[in-house]
Amino acid sequence: MTRPIRLGVNVDHVATIRNARGGPHPDPVRAAKAAIAAGADSITAHLREDRRHIRDSDMEALRALAAPLNFEMAATPEMVAIAARLMPHACCLVPERRAEQTTEGGLDVIGQMSALAPAVEALKASGIRVSLFIEPAPEVIQAAAALGVPVVELHTGTWCNALAAGDSAKAAAEFDRLTNAARLGTQLGLEIHAGHGLDYASAEQIARLPDIAELNIGHFLIGEAIFVGLGNTIARMRKAIDQGRDAEGAAA
Repeated sequence: MTRPIRLGVNVDHVATIRNARGGPHPDPVRAAKAAIAAGADSITAHLREDRRHIRDSDMEALRALAAPLNFEMAATPEMVAIAARLMPHACCLVPERRAEQTTEGGLDVIGQMSALAPAVEALKASGIRVSLFIEPAPEVIQAAAALGVPVVELHTGTWCNALAAGDSAKAAAEFDRLTNAARLGTQLGLEIHAGHGLDYASAEQIARLPDIAELNIGHFLIGEAIFVGLGNTIARMRKAIDQGRDAEGAAA
């Protein structure tokens, strides 16, 4: 039987809208509850060093929800300490630069092995499941496995950007990279997640890869919710992902 793909919903940009006015609305915790009710399997939130969207109090409230919390974070002592206190279901280590609008590309796992290793070990020692947000390259997959993490999340942004630009050759090449990286990761004993830039069509397509266990999606869902409501958006995304996985199962 084909495994269903889990859907993690990122609520960062609900907080972005809230912070534009400085008041309490819209509430990312309320959005998380609506997402869970509509079929999300987990909630993702990135507590950045500069607190530009999600705040510490948001993380406290999100951790109290029944659904698993995926805590996106930089590999810094401050964030490791916060994670050890909150004890989320999982922590995904991501690159972070103050100048970026959003996370741009995957971690430099190979170049930062010595910096990442203490954070990985500290989180694991606290009983937290650790993942790395990485580029779909074989050498990076191998480096992630060497660090001893159980999960990697493949950066799908380059592929999604090529699709949006109508660059079919680049999109095909990037999808091949994702396919091969997911397969290699599975062979090395890693659980494979994916995310960044996904919409209904691209989520359905990547859900056809048998090695993908989870997709994390945020910005597109929050944007679509303006027009049709968050519950409807999550339900439609859930349907697209399930259709992709069902198609993979039929082809197997």
